[in-house]
Amino acid sequence: MKKVMVNILLLLMAGLVVICCIWGPERLAKYKDTAVLDKINTLEAETEGEGYRYQLSNSEKMYILSQCLNAQTLPESEQSALTREEISDAGYGTTEGTYAFVVNHKDTEEKEITDEEIFEICNTQLEQLKELGIIPAAVKETQNTTYDAVLYSAIDVLEPRNNVAVWKVSLANSQKNANKSNRLIDAYIDGDTGRIYEFYVRTQIKSWEEISPDEMIEKWAEYMGVGRPAVYETDNPLMETTPYYKKYVFESTGGERTIVTVGFYEGIGELFLKISR
Repeated sequence: MKKVMVNILLLLMAGLVVICCIWGPERLAKYKDTAVLDKINTLEAETEGEGYRYQLSNSEKMYILSQCLNAQTLPESEQSALTREEISDAGYGTTEGTYAFVVNHKDTEEKEITDEEIFEICNTQLEQLKELGIIPAAVKETQNTTYDAVLYSAIDVLEPRNNVAVWKVSLANSQKNANKSNRLIDAYIDGDTGRIYEFYVRTQIKSWEEISPDEMIEKWAEYMGVGRPAVYETDNPLMETTPYYKKYVFESTGGERTIVTVGFYEGIGELFLKISR
């Protein structure tokens, strides 16, 4: 009798197991569905493009911007523009499309410089460059009536989160025939810090001998927070449209190298520092 009872219990347990295997998953799925269906659920996610300010060093940001500038039409003086076509015909300066430099049509982020602030920030940074002896003290301030300012995004296409917000400040086309003496012609300005990556300024300097490029690059490197430069000997002197220049190389922790050029157009007294090729 006891054996019969044990067999009955085993059969009942086996039946329960079969029933659970058949109906259990379906009931469990329905229970889970009630927790998510017809309800609004939120999930915090890191949006593309955010976080780069905390991940990229100053050297990395400078490298990304330099690569983006090399992949598009560079800011340049009128003197430079006159000779660029000749250089292009010589077959130099080809670029690769892994970096993009595009107009930023979005509203500025909370920590970024706005269009209402850009000229004030630009003038503040120009004053710092004057105090450091990087540009002459006679260079005039920028104004929204005579200058244009456009916000760009410099983007590593393969790693879109690696991007830099940059303002381009340029003397307006309406000032083409105006006196450009002691004026900023072009500048690229960091959208977060306001630091000036690249500039062209008209000066009263008469010759290259009046300029100390080594001292100038050392002070600019400290100003930018990008480490110490090393002299760079280019293997293609035809890349420059003036014989008066000196090149330097900066290396970042990732092994990337950025070439920075200090140069001078003697005929028009234009001093420049550029991170683009």
